[in-house]
Amino acid sequence: MRDFWISCGHHLLDRGPSGGLIATDEFLKAYFIRPELMPPTDACAFERKLHAALLAQPRRSVEAADISAIADPDARENWQFVLTFRELLLRHQTLEAAYLALMRSGAMTLPPLFVNQLTHVILRNALDGCDDPFVLRAGELFFRPQHIMLNQQSMIAADEEWIASANPAPVTPLLSLLEIPADGQIEVMDDATAASYWRRSDMFDLGLDLSAGGRGRAALAEAMTRWIRHLLSVDVTIEPLAELRDAGFTWYVGLDSEATRIGDRLWNNEVLDDGMAGRVVALFQLVFSDHTAIIDGRMNEPVYLILAASPDQILRMKPQNLVTGLPVKHLEAAS
Repeated sequence: MRDFWISCGHHLLDRGPSGGLIATDEFLKAYFIRPELMPPTDACAFERKLHAALLAQPRRSVEAADISAIADPDARENWQFVLTFRELLLRHQTLEAAYLALMRSGAMTLPPLFVNQLTHVILRNALDGCDDPFVLRAGELFFRPQHIMLNQQSMIAADEEWIASANPAPVTPLLSLLEIPADGQIEVMDDATAASYWRRSDMFDLGLDLSAGGRGRAALAEAMTRWIRHLLSVDVTIEPLAELRDAGFTWYVGLDSEATRIGDRLWNNEVLDDGMAGRVVALFQLVFSDHTAIIDGRMNEPVYLILAASPDQILRMKPQNLVTGLPVKHLEAAS
């Protein structure tokens, strides 16, 4: 089996009997050696002592006084965040259970960085054994913001961070029509470039075509299907829809903040202006295979999933909405 997303640290984790990921000392240490937590040369003695102690015993108890004694306020904040994250992982049997508890609590106490990293490694587990690079590339939308580039009928998603750092320019005639900078290179995944994904999966440098009828939307539907099955133990079928007006909204889930606003307007029978309608990236129809998993087992109508970009064409997907927004009982697979 070919590996992918090495950077998420999945190889540092154990896997439980039901397939969930179990935090190990090695995984916790990986956070303590991040640049944000490595004491600089001018760090105070308290910070150095705490860092050394946690590298020796990653699960050791840390008192509030241990943090407040650190002289640098930025260092104190970094330690507070990482220790809150550590406690979340250690309170639960698996990373999946920790993620579900965090999302269902309604109280987001962690910066998006930690949530995205947790999503990254859990999705890596959910997609284990997947041999379709298009599904893997589509999965990047779960934990990495995308810049959406539009031209006529074409819609390309490119990693926002990679775009900003590499300042890419088009290398295909299609991309030459899109509004992107002109000093680098970007490739869009197709049959010719898909095989290269295995060696560059941690570079996040391939664009994904999300145009209607293309493989990108179908691949994202497959990634979402596996995510739901892995976390909720619910089998669903998800299919892309061609147009927004194809849907009669009985139940919907916005897959990002902008999509939720759009769904709310549609729910209230309000008309979308051209700008808002133009920000819809994709629409999906979800059907449950087993209606006994639904809160109201009599609900036979499909659920509609909306994905949209912000006014500045940035897509920040919230896969947690698939955990909290679907009308399903609290079932969990990877515990």
